[in-house]
Amino acid sequence: MYDVGEIRGQYPALADGRAWLDGAAGTQVPQTVIDAVADTYRAGVSNQGGPYESSRRAGSIVGAARQAVADLVGAADPAGVVFGPNMTTVTYRFAATLAAGWQVGDEIVVTQLDHDANVRPWVQAAKKAGAVVRTAGVDPETGALPAGNVTGLIGERTRLVAVTAASNLLGVRPDVRAISARAREVGALTYVDGVHHCPHEPVAVNELGADFYATSVYKWSGPHIGCVVADPGVLDGLAPDKLVPSPDTVPERFETGTAPFASLAGVTAAVEHLAGLDNEATGSRRERLALSRRSAAEHEQTLAAGMIDGLAAVAGVHRYGPSAGERTPTVLFGLRDRTPAEIAAKLAESGVNVSHGHSYAWEAVHALGLGASGAVRASLSHYSDESDVQRLLDAVADLV
Repeated sequence: MYDVGEIRGQYPALADGRAWLDGAAGTQVPQTVIDAVADTYRAGVSNQGGPYESSRRAGSIVGAARQAVADLVGAADPAGVVFGPNMTTVTYRFAATLAAGWQVGDEIVVTQLDHDANVRPWVQAAKKAGAVVRTAGVDPETGALPAGNVTGLIGERTRLVAVTAASNLLGVRPDVRAISARAREVGALTYVDGVHHCPHEPVAVNELGADFYATSVYKWSGPHIGCVVADPGVLDGLAPDKLVPSPDTVPERFETGTAPFASLAGVTAAVEHLAGLDNEATGSRRERLALSRRSAAEHEQTLAAGMIDGLAAVAGVHRYGPSAGERTPTVLFGLRDRTPAEIAAKLAESGVNVSHGHSYAWEAVHALGLGASGAVRASLSHYSDESDVQRLLDAVADLV
């Protein structure tokens, strides 16, 4: 059973009485994650490689975090989980590493739907390598990205396809399976941005066909950590720039500096929290995640339907994005004669937290004709409830 009231009680931040509808920009964390981080510092932790308990504890924390992320996204081997300070930084690292093997005239494919963190690193790396960039456009009216818009650009010289599994701006979910299948036909790699996808859907990286799947832990109730999941065999064939004495093993060769041990303990705690969202979930962690995440997705979609219908019923509200199709519980909208910043500020006065602006979906906001000011984004999380949605609808109606 999915008891959202019980779940909300595990989040200290939600006690402030506000409607936290800004999850797409970062979620709040439950007490178990807070405790995991604090307990690591309380017990004491040392860098890895030492012949004493605090050092061995650090190694155990890192290994547990890799396994937890592998369980969350359905990866076969935790040795394919690479950590970094955030998704943008890790993606830049992979872009530089992969581009080292590109030649003049090679091609990469990016999309207008993506967060700029899955566009700019590849565009800049391609420029340095002399590779050609092909950009898949979205529907300028709805923001939809048909698979054909991407697959039609993939050819024999394509080396990489960068595509989002879910738009952080509009919630749109492209057909990643079809895109990655076409990429594989020509021997190209697929780098999938799952930052907005992973918090809202059960993930199976093999079913998506993603060679690289990126996610941000702070988008699913964990600390500020980014990670990329890949087949260790693929990672083994790559040689990132690294310090001479640092490990040359996979995945360690992709991680620079000392690991953030306390935050990684929080990663494991966050996955455990997600696995327990449904009170009836039993079995292995992967089995518990499967049921809990399905229940959470159903809960979010039910709330999203009410939010979308409710906004549509308010005169003067313009909602962006396709009216149908698979999407996350995220809505982008605007009001006549009000800037996005003004709307967000007024909603904040009513106790409703929403995001506004371009949300780093730089190509998408311009393709939709919104410009850098973007629009207002309301995004639900697994801890959102009906009262959050109603407060948003009431506040928007008051504005109109």
